[in-house]
Amino acid sequence: MKLYDYFRSSAAYRTRIALNLKGLAYEQVPVHLARDGGEHKRSEYRAINPQARVPALELDGGTVLIQSPAILEYLEETHPEPALLPGDPARRAKIRAVAAIIGCDIHPLNNVSVLNYLRGPLGQPEDAVNAWYASWIAQGFEAIEALAEGGPFILGDTPSMADVYLVPQIYNARRFKVPLDAYRAIRRADTAAAGLEAFANAAPDRQPDAE
Repeated sequence: MKLYDYFRSSAAYRTRIALNLKGLAYEQVPVHLARDGGEHKRSEYRAINPQARVPALELDGGTVLIQSPAILEYLEETHPEPALLPGDPARRAKIRAVAAIIGCDIHPLNNVSVLNYLRGPLGQPEDAVNAWYASWIAQGFEAIEALAEGGPFILGDTPSMADVYLVPQIYNARRFKVPLDAYRAIRRADTAAAGLEAFANAAPDRQPDAE
């Protein structure tokens, strides 16, 4: 498999975590989102992913998958062990809900394209952009903290799809200096994940294109 990747993309980060947890080998193809106006905007990459975003996962047969939620569901369906979604439908729904808080509510509003639109066409100063960023993380993390269970991971004893989404968002929060003191369960889950090679090896600073 071939992963079109950017070290700091949280969508690519969560895909790396899932691939690592499943024990799947993959070749990384860095796609820099800032250099020379963004390598993802080039026609060569648009031919791979018409949306011009990362990640994209090219399967061994040549099929290309885009959008990290679709990629993660594909990996879970084709490589069910270790399971990131349990067999019980209610448990699966709760895990998917935590993932959706991040993937549908926090991340889209804090995506680099949104932040650049705030800075550019809307003329917002950096302090306002950072406040925007922090507000959406706080709203989402408050809900996740309330949904958290005994741990050490966010919803139980083993990592689930919820943690796959959560850990990259924690990285983003720290990068933008969003305080995490109020989120005990979230910090606990982050510490538990950091002790696993699958999460540690997916971290942005360990990627070949890290800057």
